[in-house]
Amino acid sequence: MIINEQEYRSKVLGCWLGKNIGGTLGAPFEWRRQINDVSFYTQDLGGEPLPNDDLDIQLLWLIALEEKGVDLDAQVLSDYWLLYVTPHWVEYGTAKANMRSGLLPPLSGALNNDYKDSCGAFIRSEIWACIAPGFPRLAARYAYEDAILDHGDGEGVYGEVFCAALESAAFVEKDLQTLIQIGLSYIPEDCGVARAVRSAIASHGAGKSWREARDEILAKYRGGLNPLQVSDEDRRKGFLEGQRGWDVPSNIGMLIIGLLYGEGDFGKTLCTAVNCGEDTDCTAATAGSIFGLIHGVEAIPQKWAEPIGRKIKTACLNLGELGYFGNQLPADIDDLTERTARIAQQVILRHRLPLEISPDKATDLTGVSAEALMAGPWAATLYENLGKPVFRFDFFDVAVDYGGEPTIRDNTPKKIRLRIRNTYKVQANLNIRWYAPEGWRVHPARTGVVFSPPSWWGDPPQVVEFSLEAEKVESFTNRLVVELTIDGRPTVMLVPVTLLNGNLVPASKASP
Repeated sequence: MIINEQEYRSKVLGCWLGKNIGGTLGAPFEWRRQINDVSFYTQDLGGEPLPNDDLDIQLLWLIALEEKGVDLDAQVLSDYWLLYVTPHWVEYGTAKANMRSGLLPPLSGALNNDYKDSCGAFIRSEIWACIAPGFPRLAARYAYEDAILDHGDGEGVYGEVFCAALESAAFVEKDLQTLIQIGLSYIPEDCGVARAVRSAIASHGAGKSWREARDEILAKYRGGLNPLQVSDEDRRKGFLEGQRGWDVPSNIGMLIIGLLYGEGDFGKTLCTAVNCGEDTDCTAATAGSIFGLIHGVEAIPQKWAEPIGRKIKTACLNLGELGYFGNQLPADIDDLTERTARIAQQVILRHRLPLEISPDKATDLTGVSAEALMAGPWAATLYENLGKPVFRFDFFDVAVDYGGEPTIRDNTPKKIRLRIRNTYKVQANLNIRWYAPEGWRVHPARTGVVFSPPSWWGDPPQVVEFSLEAEKVESFTNRLVVELTIDGRPTVMLVPVTLLNGNLVPASKASP
């Protein structure tokens, strides 16, 4: 597969420009449940975009890729999150509080998080698509590692995976309906995001107006908002109440409404997304980025590009630590495009992708089909450890299943399951040893041996269950370590286990 370098850069630049335009257009109407009447910018912009938190964290992920390489995972990203992401609002802040207590992703995004089904993850999906162009499986894997930071096992994860897969496929597929189906293939068909997307498709196919399509989604998939942010018209429609934090299904649905009813017109696409209401800067920004990825920067009209220029303005990054007051950040969207392209070349080499981004050759997508871009059975492997921290070693992956919340109470057994997958071609006997606080009991034993066959034998991961018990849990954060070794080999794998003091949690709510 060959993608012409100029075409690739046009799509990436169109992605970032569309993102800035949509975020700026939608910002004044963010989180209002109302039908808007927007046809152009409503602000005096002076040639610059508004600060865009939808783009900020992707700039941070670019720096992480440059500093730590393209094999980064949720654990690496969590360190960057704590060091550089400044806000404490909703899922961002809850994740930080959990991380500071010692909880790793996805526990950081799951515990006490009413907003794990909200919009903070899908808005940062484009970077993964742009470094894995035409390979939605890889983009989806990166997006998953990102989303679990602050969305744990929630709908927010599905929202980002859906968008990243669709956006990656947009480098080699232009048909919008096909792209939506590709995105859907990467998420569970019964999740809220998938159902809201199908609702938008059905309304469009039935010839309903975008307003009717929007109302269909709010009738079934709305989250909760401050009553003061709900219009009288939507109150009369019965849209006043909703589940707090359950926001990503409706907003992904409205993103799809914007794309479908925009009919290939940039301004109409973004304005329709904004006019649906809800998280308008996020829906319009993502609609703009997807438009740019499909059509390239040349398809974005100058009347939309000129008022905001090419600059990047940040809203939620610790600039004092990012070089000399932020000089590690891209200077503008052109610099962002150049640096994204360099990382994409590294990803291609690292993963041995059958892709060449060529300055001299024409794009050649021979052999690329929509079917090949679909997730197929692979989607199940993406979510096999949903909700469980995973530790990847050279020859083994170890997932820790907490069986619920990562807490322990006095004289109450806490079950922990280790899911061990042998990723190499040689079977082995694994020695397991627990290092636990003094006085804690580990059942059936602190030490033992488990036979681990190679995964290519077709065997599922070995699941080893332990029960931990403490007569008195004294510390707030309790750290344990599971050591895995192999006789005759120097391999030593250390798996951290963190349990918070759950004594103040009512017994009915405590984890098993």
